[in-house]
Amino acid sequence: MVVYMDKLESDHRHDSLGLLEEGSLPRALAARWAAAPGAPALHSDEYGWRTAAELDQASAKVAAALAARGLQRGDRLVLCMATSARFVDVHLGALRLGLVVVLLNPACSEREAEHIAADSDPTAAVVDDPQRGTWIARGAPSLRAVLDAAAPLDGRATPQLDLAGPGDPALLMYTSGTTGTPKGALLSHGNLLASANAVRLAWRWTERDRLVLALPLFHAHGLGVGLHGTLLSGASAVLLPRFDATAVLDAAQAHQATLFFGVPTMYTRLAAEPRAAELARLRLCVSGSAPLSPSTFARIEELSGQRVLERYGMTETLMNVSNPYDGERRPGTVGLPLPGVELRLAEQTTGEILVRGPNVFRGYWRNPQATAAVLDKDGWFHTGDVGEFDEAGYLRIVGRTRELIITGGYNVYPREVEDALAAHPWVAEAAVVGVPSEEWGEVVTAFVVARDARLDATMVTEHARELLVPYKVPRDVRFVPELPRNALGKVVKQELGHKRPAPPEP
Repeated sequence: MVVYMDKLESDHRHDSLGLLEEGSLPRALAARWAAAPGAPALHSDEYGWRTAAELDQASAKVAAALAARGLQRGDRLVLCMATSARFVDVHLGALRLGLVVVLLNPACSEREAEHIAADSDPTAAVVDDPQRGTWIARGAPSLRAVLDAAAPLDGRATPQLDLAGPGDPALLMYTSGTTGTPKGALLSHGNLLASANAVRLAWRWTERDRLVLALPLFHAHGLGVGLHGTLLSGASAVLLPRFDATAVLDAAQAHQATLFFGVPTMYTRLAAEPRAAELARLRLCVSGSAPLSPSTFARIEELSGQRVLERYGMTETLMNVSNPYDGERRPGTVGLPLPGVELRLAEQTTGEILVRGPNVFRGYWRNPQATAAVLDKDGWFHTGDVGEFDEAGYLRIVGRTRELIITGGYNVYPREVEDALAAHPWVAEAAVVGVPSEEWGEVVTAFVVARDARLDATMVTEHARELLVPYKVPRDVRFVPELPRNALGKVVKQELGHKRPAPPEP
């Protein structure tokens, strides 16, 4: 608790930009809604357009219903729902009541649901799938209620709303678990507010903007950037239940949208659309959650004139770095620190990325040992990502510390090799891992998705030799029909070692 408060006081001391001035995200949103109650806020298939006042009323109603069921400030509420307007109502209502929202992927496995429920110790859950409600209840025997998201959430209580301060816990998001058991990153109201304010300032986000939001809301990208940023800016969003390239372009045209945020796989699919040129109507396109290849960046620019703005964030820190809105957007880089964020490398040229600021979480839920491993006494969060600065000071992500391949005594970061392979016109995608070897320690191994069936391993390695020093060239090239990914498009590399090599699709 002492560390937590010290971190909060440090955030305020370094908040010269006023990112925390309004105290919490719910307070800031209530002020926006009161100032412009008739402004359009959110469009969905369920309700059509709803105004700021209607969103205010809907979230307050949910807060009253939760209070009537005995939930109190600080209680954990599991939210396991598909993206919908109903999700937004419950999430905002819980935040306004001072609950801690525990996000759970609605496509989660039984094991994941039970683990997160047991670890977060929730008072209640709101679900849109009875089966997953059963799993959650099984994981948390003390759970008082599992509420059906589709049923009316009514309550006569009139609780006080928007009382939480910047240091109060707001959101518990579990890491993907791709390298072990998922840990709960505990984010405060101040973290949510500071991060949303930072991107609002950096991307010139105003009430005149309209976002096509096709990202899942159970993840920081869709929720913390897309939804929170929209509402904090007084802007509006068109909420899509899932990504579909045609639906995105249709929504942008029908609703005169100005913004689109996506992950690289979304931009790859948009680039393949005959209507890709329609992206030109947007003021800004942003990519995150996984590296955007320079070739996709170039293709989108060629088709539409859009220079996609790439940025970098994490579950534990929300948004850290962004290519500039007004300045040069450099493909292959994630840009410069966002307002309020301090960033440095563990070594001067290339090293682990460390960040500090009011966006950085307080620690992992009930896991001081894991917290101490990544958050030092000076408030620097050790990201586990390895970066380097280019000549203009732009940050480039070159790999993960845990993904480092040591082959014959040389260090190889997979990202550099992957970018080189992706530059071949017949390579659709590539992922690089280290495979244990008695002779070399590890062998640089590339898993390749071919764009053209004529591509073979020799062609891949010859191409790599033109761009890389010899020890970075893959010694083993395996063709796969697709790369394993999680819900946000990140490649799950530990699954690659279990995949049997397959020839390119004819």
